Amino acid sequence: MTSFWTGKRARLRGIEPEDWTAFMGFAVDEERLGDLLHPPRSAERFRAWAKEQAVAKSDGDCFSLAVEALDTGEIVGAVGSHQADPRAGRFECGITMGAGHRRKGYAAEAVVILLRFMFAERRYHKCEARIFGHNEASLALHRRLGFAEEGHLRDHVFFAGRHRDLVVMGILADEFAQLHSMSELE
Repeated sequence: MTSFWTGKRARLRGIEPEDWTAFMGFAVDEERLGDLLHPPRSAERFRAWAKEQAVAKSDGDCFSLAVEALDTGEIVGAVGSHQADPRAGRFECGITMGAGHRRKGYAAEAVVILLRFMFAERRYHKCEARIFGHNEASLALHRRLGFAEEGHLRDHVFFAGRHRDLVVMGILADEFAQLHSMSELE
């Protein structure tokens, strides 16, 4: 293995100031697909955000990483750990992929690398993911990775002019270990 953070297709790395254009594109993609709707943000706002991310101090086990394609060096998405609760042993993970990079294996590999770190190195017991009910691709991805549906919250979020369902999925460390070997990404 060349690096813990490198798989067959992708590498996870810190966010650099020059990544701002990729993240601006991800925001446009998410809005177009009905995932998130925010007021328009300026290019300067994205530049400032990426610069802040590049020098931000670690917030414990909550962090965001860029997903870089190994073959091109292009930023294809982002993955992160959020709402980490070391005492309870659980955290949330989130993933976003640029529209042109979906269904190519980057997201699955990025999530597996993140979970491998959080379960094996940080000793967390459970990971949760909160997914919009209409996002069939993300629901299918998480099911393939071994996540189980733990709750379906009807009309739980409001955006893009309507209420939408939120699906809570989870995977336990031992379930992950049974499905994904430590050497699977090598």
